[in-house]
Amino acid sequence: MADERFFDALGPFALSVIAEATKASLSDPADGDREVRQAASLDDAGPGAITFLANPKHADRLSGLRATAVFVTKEAAAMVPPGCAALVSAWPQAAWAAAVHLLHRPRRHDGVDGAIHPTAVIEPGVILGPGVAVGPGARIGQGTFIAANAVIGPGVAIGRNCSIGASTSVTFALVGDRVLILAGVRIGEAGFGVAPSGKGPVDVPQLGRVILQDGVTIGANSCIDRGSLSDTLIGENSKFDNLCHIAHGVRIGRNCVAAGDLGVAGSVVIGDGVQFGGRVGIRDHVSIGDGASVAAASMVFKDVPAGETWAGYPAKPIASWKRESVTLAKLVRDRGRK
Repeated sequence: MADERFFDALGPFALSVIAEATKASLSDPADGDREVRQAASLDDAGPGAITFLANPKHADRLSGLRATAVFVTKEAAAMVPPGCAALVSAWPQAAWAAAVHLLHRPRRHDGVDGAIHPTAVIEPGVILGPGVAVGPGARIGQGTFIAANAVIGPGVAIGRNCSIGASTSVTFALVGDRVLILAGVRIGEAGFGVAPSGKGPVDVPQLGRVILQDGVTIGANSCIDRGSLSDTLIGENSKFDNLCHIAHGVRIGRNCVAAGDLGVAGSVVIGDGVQFGGRVGIRDHVSIGDGASVAAASMVFKDVPAGETWAGYPAKPIASWKRESVTLAKLVRDRGRK
């Protein structure tokens, strides 16, 4: 659900208004006077929330739903439990995205009250470089240094003894102590989320946050996207080189290390103590177990068990990759001798 430190609540809205704005239809028009205040995922939605089910094949997930309303296709409408209003749409996720724009708006720092907003809380010993902007409600801990032209967004919390590099932006984020963020980093920008609609793909609002625990290092010009609904999390003392991209909803454990140009797609789960060589790519919804390693320039398409080392494109256990590489090289040599 949207964190009020980062999003203004614009509701409540009657479901009749939501239906009209999203071009959905209420299964029961009598539900039109019911109100919703927030948007949420299917698993997190409670009373006062509106959610969606995009694929009718997963209609069994509607069982026990506590939300006030849900966007569904016509095929899934009969599966909506009593007490929850069904808003029928050919494009449930796109309709939900339109509803989010009605219910939530990212907080803004419009500069009217100056670059350092008067409601920001800056502890003694903080050093701000020239051109730094700090948004409303932001909090910065003692001993933290923020270099020139960095932007700290509304509601952001940064712990003590951190270093934030020049021209960095930190938004929609909670940052622990002793965190090192190098120049040009983007923390908390919207992740890449789109939904199909009758008029082509539409952007899906991203309502999550970024959480960086104590001792994390983020290399120059890296991007850490905020979650779409759940948070993006990087665990204590994990270290990332320059030019890394962590997509929305990724969860990374403690003491992980990654060389430059790592690319992690959305909703990946990475355990503690995992190591990545340079230019590794990881597809969405993959899990990588504690203590695993992935060799440079590998592409991970499936789960990596704890403690194993994988390599190659597609990545596989390194012993298998070595055997295949040796066999292929031998076949090439033998063919060349004929």
